[in-house]
Amino acid sequence: AEAAELLGLMHYMDGLRLITVVELVAPTSDENVTVTDTQLNNVPVRLYLPRRAPGGLRRAVVFFHGGGWCLGDAGMHGYDLMSRRMSNELNAVVVSVNYRLGPQHVFPVQFEDVYSVTKFFLQSKVLSQYGVDPARVCVAGDSAGGNLAAAVAQQLSEDPEVTTKLKAQALIYPALQVLDLDLPSYRDNADKPILPRSLMVRFWSEYFSSDPALREAMAANRHVPAEAGPLLQFVDWRRWLPAQVRKAHRYSGPAMGLAGRYPGLLDPRASPLLAGEARLRRLPPAYILTCEHDVLRDDGLMYAGRLRAAGVPVTHHHAKDAFHGAMTFLSWPLELAVGHRLFNAYLGWLEENL
Repeated sequence: AEAAELLGLMHYMDGLRLITVVELVAPTSDENVTVTDTQLNNVPVRLYLPRRAPGGLRRAVVFFHGGGWCLGDAGMHGYDLMSRRMSNELNAVVVSVNYRLGPQHVFPVQFEDVYSVTKFFLQSKVLSQYGVDPARVCVAGDSAGGNLAAAVAQQLSEDPEVTTKLKAQALIYPALQVLDLDLPSYRDNADKPILPRSLMVRFWSEYFSSDPALREAMAANRHVPAEAGPLLQFVDWRRWLPAQVRKAHRYSGPAMGLAGRYPGLLDPRASPLLAGEARLRRLPPAYILTCEHDVLRDDGLMYAGRLRAAGVPVTHHHAKDAFHGAMTFLSWPLELAVGHRLFNAYLGWLEENL
């Protein structure tokens, strides 16, 4: 992808997207689940409906895939398998959303797509159509999808047009803030596989703009507008990370730059960790998975701490032997025991809390 971009053949993300296209599978129903590609509120979704007798109203999961807001698809084999299992094992309706992607689309388009689907699905008539219990709906997502799930949960809590409240939110190694890209986890895992720091910086920058100046400023952690001052307390890892994670790391903090050019940098819809405590207090119980060998580890750790401080029930599962993306390694040729363990723990929490 880097070579193709240097040669002017294609955008870097378009090169990476070729990898995800190979993973796509058709919407194929089986003996347990009916699978269809359709649209909800004009946004493409892959819908999973259990075939067994409902025995009453079902629960539902609205799921957002990962991929740095630029890659990924509900139809990728790993996501299809996860959604199938959620639907079958939880006897749940699963709505896996195919939101528009960067670099062709930038913030807030991705957020607006997933929010539009969720808000539409939460209407009484739609829930009734699919036989869903309005008291048993959650949002979930991994990586960039975890970012979107957290942002959707926050926005729904303040939307006067939405009367159905979420029962839960499940955030799988989520990206939650863009102000400080020099957290201890970014330092500890800068060159780890799947998601090195350089790739995460590229994902964050493309979420807002393809301007190389933004990417370069983010790489140096000098991209924060001066207006961010009051918000830095929410990402100050000296306060929100436990001592065993802080270790001997010295806090430097982000440097100011790019004043006013990218207002999305300060928007909680892009960085849910920037929400004030009053907003956090309204949120439903959360499941947060973090992995030790992951640049995004500390985003999840800090959010778990902030939610608890706001009185929100949090189940925080920290996998000391796992890396970013591990939960999707569920089938040959990319099958790992750690993937099954993490996914089973996540399913178990949903079984008990949704």
